[in-house]
Amino acid sequence: EVRLVESGGGFVQPGGSLRLSCAASGFAFGDTDMSWVRQAPGKGPEWVSLINSAGLKTYYADSVKGRFTVDRDNTLNTLFLQMDNLGPGDTAVYYCSLGYSTYVPPREYWGQGTQVTVSS
Repeated sequence: EVRLVESGGGFVQPGGSLRLSCAASGFAFGDTDMSWVRQAPGKGPEWVSLINSAGLKTYYADSVKGRFTVDRDNTLNTLFLQMDNLGPGDTAVYYCSLGYSTYVPPREYWGQGTQVTVSS
């Protein structure tokens, strides 16, 4: 059974940083591209980032490019998202997911999510 458990969310002031983690199990993590997706209140899901299975190629939505960094540790079966210079527009529930190119993956590919709130 695929299991994705996100952590690291919380409340942060504008300009602050957070680092999200996603512990993966139940599948061949090291052979799987992975994504981050977010969903803000009252809005549809937004694809945020993709990293290939080896961690050598990364892709970002324009809205986060230059501020967010995705990486992974295949020895720990863990995916990360470093988020810097956060703004109120980044407030959302963040989900790690099996990769689906640069598109929002099907909902069944996502974890349970972690809340990120950016506010002064």
